[in-house]
Amino acid sequence: MRAICIAVTAAILVGTPLARGELANGIKAIVHDSVVTYEEVESLTAQAADVVVRQYRGQPGELNQKLAELRQENLEQQIDRQLILHEFKTAGYNLPESLIDNAVADRIKTRFGDRVTLTRTLQTQGVTFEKFRQQVREQFILEAMRNKNISAELLISPHKVEVYYREHQADFKTEDAVKLRMIVLNKAKDDPEGRARKLGEEILTRLREGASFAELAGIYSQGSQRAQGGDWGWVEKSVLRKELAETAFSLKAGERSGVVDTPDACYLMQVDEVRPAHIKPLAEVRDAIERNLVLEERSRLERQWVSKMKKKTFVRYF
Repeated sequence: MRAICIAVTAAILVGTPLARGELANGIKAIVHDSVVTYEEVESLTAQAADVVVRQYRGQPGELNQKLAELRQENLEQQIDRQLILHEFKTAGYNLPESLIDNAVADRIKTRFGDRVTLTRTLQTQGVTFEKFRQQVREQFILEAMRNKNISAELLISPHKVEVYYREHQADFKTEDAVKLRMIVLNKAKDDPEGRARKLGEEILTRLREGASFAELAGIYSQGSQRAQGGDWGWVEKSVLRKELAETAFSLKAGERSGVVDTPDACYLMQVDEVRPAHIKPLAEVRDAIERNLVLEERSRLERQWVSKMKKKTFVRYF
């Protein structure tokens, strides 16, 4: 281990980039006698990198910064993990093997279905069953230690909820919305006769004669809400494509559109209700605020707990 530490440190000091094979075994941090490797951090980073790359495509500076932040977050996450495992070990706790056997069985059942599928999956990942069992054991320890050191019954006062609500009004704003039904008539690639448009006009005639919009949607619509009578529920303006939004939000409650012709489909719309933009009342969002505050408090308590462990444990970054 000492030899690897010296090699990595030397490469950093002289500014020489390590080869990929060396980086795969490079040390990012040491927590007591456990090592957090470059490969572990990069593996975690790769799981979320696609989203970051798509979000910052064409912005190389911002992309590199976000990836660096993601790597640092994952490094800290791995260090926290090793600190908790070390705390479990030094506290002299023990886990009966029967508990791990049950946890392994539950993991196989919920994630893989059976042992055969597990074995095939592990083979493709180059992971042994012993390594898989160790991962389950460590996850069991992490959850048990968090439950022991961070109360699961955190109480959030009504005053704290009200203060949060007042300070985050923008989070509870809603756009103008309509309760919308739509009949979608897709156009064929080659539709020189305008069949979708003609069918839309026929349906419109039947609606004017008193036919039910929901029933006709169930018969003719090719949209995903056909089985629900074309019911899209409450829809905000930003959700719809421009030409549909302009028509839908020009209608009053109980009104329907004519045939809206777009390059790929024809649409008929009916607005059942209209809801103007507003700030959601506290009663409507109280439960969500409480859940958010509980998560924030649990996160604060965990950071506090980890910080205490870090002060009494050897941790070195590379």
